[in-house]
Amino acid sequence: MRILMILLLATAAPALAEPTLLKPARVFDGEVMQTGWQVLVDGDRIVAAGAGVAAPAGAKIVELPGATLLPGLIEGHTHLFLHPYNETKWDDQVLHEPLALRTARATVSARKTLMAGFTTARDLGTEGAGYADVGLKAAIDQGIVPGPRLIVVTRAIVATGAYGPKGFEPGIAIPQGAEEASGEGVAAAARRQIAAGADAVKLYADYHWGPGEPSRPTFSQAELTSAIAAAHDAGRRVAVHASTPVGMRRAIVAGADTIEHGSEGDAAVFKLMRERGNVLCPTLAAGDAIARYRGWNGAEPAPPGVKDDREAFRLARAAGVAICMGGDVGVFSHGDNAREMELLVANGMSPVEVLRAATTVNARAFGLDDRGRIAPGLLADLVVVSGDPGRDIAAVRQVTMVMKGGIVQ
Repeated sequence: MRILMILLLATAAPALAEPTLLKPARVFDGEVMQTGWQVLVDGDRIVAAGAGVAAPAGAKIVELPGATLLPGLIEGHTHLFLHPYNETKWDDQVLHEPLALRTARATVSARKTLMAGFTTARDLGTEGAGYADVGLKAAIDQGIVPGPRLIVVTRAIVATGAYGPKGFEPGIAIPQGAEEASGEGVAAAARRQIAAGADAVKLYADYHWGPGEPSRPTFSQAELTSAIAAAHDAGRRVAVHASTPVGMRRAIVAGADTIEHGSEGDAAVFKLMRERGNVLCPTLAAGDAIARYRGWNGAEPAPPGVKDDREAFRLARAAGVAICMGGDVGVFSHGDNAREMELLVANGMSPVEVLRAATTVNARAFGLDDRGRIAPGLLADLVVVSGDPGRDIAAVRQVTMVMKGGIVQ
């Protein structure tokens, strides 16, 4: 069916040669599932959507029986410069894999992400690959390699001494997976990364200081507040890695736009998140993948880390916190992004809520006004899947067509 779609829609670059009317069985418009809708695309934009949309003279009409048309999905938490930890440990990726190798692999990961239906992705740190994400984004934007529209944060920012790799002779400088900073230098690091091409800023509010230790706060309230203010002054949104209640509270009070993970969050901190309007990216798939790498076969009872993730997610939902769809892809395979969507449903969200999280919620959280919905004037970033993901979220895996900017990929 995918070959048929390509034959029906293939056109000369850089845009469709004529208007195209898509006629699926149903359309998820970013909020609700619609039936009887058609969507008209002209160039790189949606020009009409709804019941009874007429095809203009000379338009191409594409029948999509049984299929669902979705806005291009938005991956909220990925690391294109990482690959699964059961293939190569994180330390070895950071320390031993050449930058050229990591970049070449990232181009393949970007294409897999796009072809899985994710036309936008927020890459939350190169993990030792420097500013290579800025170059990868440029290569995609220039049409050199296929991939989603990227939001990049470059190196990410950690408290001095709080990240890794670790375990070497004290006093010897070891390449780190993020930029270290302290005091007034945290805001300076944010500005430095923005100057180098960061679309957003990522900070780590807590982390485990040593191997085997639990996560503990790293940046102070003042450090987080100054760095987030600097990013916001520059028009950049801020993602904060935070798992502990103290780290989360500091990040929330400082004005973080999204909290990543939140696996130890309690009812009080999620209540504060709801009041302040921060969005949670729970990354359930990452914890699930790591537990399986350690020998868990998926049977109940789940390991403690997975239980913590589930309970925190339950508390966040009970508090009414907005949920970002992002799996921390790179911990597990790129292209398997739907794994997070399936786990969100397995842990209490409805399929339609998850579809919203991967479209309108993420678009709003990341400041993307031109996508995430199917409506006139927005980018023609569209995905066709077999079946009805509003009933069975697994249908998002059955991608038959990906359109980015009006062009079939």
